[in-house]
Amino acid sequence: MNRRKYGNTGKNVSEIGFGAWQLGNKQDWEAMEDSAAVSLVHEALERGMNFFDTAPNYGRGASETLLGSALSGRRSEAVINTKFGHGADGSNNYSADSIRTSIEGSLQRLQTDYVDSVLIHNPPFEVLDGKYGHYSELDKLKAEGKILSYGVSVDSVPEMLEVIRKTDIGVMEVMFNIFYQETAEAFKLAHEKNIAIIVKVPLDSGWLSGKYDSSSTFEGVRSRWSPEVIAKRAALVDNIRFITNDNTSMTMAALRFILAYPEITTVIPGVRSSAQLIENISASDEKMPPEHVVKLQELWEQEIRGQQLGW
Repeated sequence: MNRRKYGNTGKNVSEIGFGAWQLGNKQDWEAMEDSAAVSLVHEALERGMNFFDTAPNYGRGASETLLGSALSGRRSEAVINTKFGHGADGSNNYSADSIRTSIEGSLQRLQTDYVDSVLIHNPPFEVLDGKYGHYSELDKLKAEGKILSYGVSVDSVPEMLEVIRKTDIGVMEVMFNIFYQETAEAFKLAHEKNIAIIVKVPLDSGWLSGKYDSSSTFEGVRSRWSPEVIAKRAALVDNIRFITNDNTSMTMAALRFILAYPEITTVIPGVRSSAQLIENISASDEKMPPEHVVKLQELWEQEIRGQQLGW
């Protein structure tokens, strides 16, 4: 597994990370058994994956709890990123006064005395510049050794630029994939400030796994797509099948497109099985051909930018 520098933490992380939203998440998925979740984390470590992304609200605290159980006795092998803003009880609270309580709750669930990074989880825009004291509070926790770095999880270029230009954050998590390339516009500036970039939603909520088509139906969190959006997305999937071959699945190619950007630190596809884990990790074995990267960038500019596809 290739590794990349994790911002200003002094650590290196696997360029393919472990998106832990699914662990214990009975609200949005058919939850796997706890023992299977722990085994999956152990397998990830054994295969060279050391970056784990979680949050208090993932599985109403279960994601952090299961990750903590899995990493008990193996904490030094892992780099953990968690978040603040969406609570384990399902509530949203972005008050700076709540940061310490939230992080200490995460530490307890994760069975650790520190996390490598904490992100403010998709906050209102007015919070991003730090005028309400969020970063001052995070600096205190950093000085105490409870966190090594901090930043934000956001979705758009204006949000990215707001924090890059007005703060001294060390980590940023952003949406970016073949079908959503807007955020690449701010990558260079973030990299110049030594900000680690974590890429979320790399498979466009499953579409870039190639398993959906125009006849697909969805339940739960993915029932948000209208028939018109499903048709548009299915057509786009058909348009990019050239990135696959007998040895390269669409999932692997989609992750390789993201890793073609040197400014990106790690990408965090979700994982629910050993087969998915192995497929994700295999993306690190080879690079996407440069001509494919260019063709996908052109597709974005010419056919996708401006379309209302939802996330």
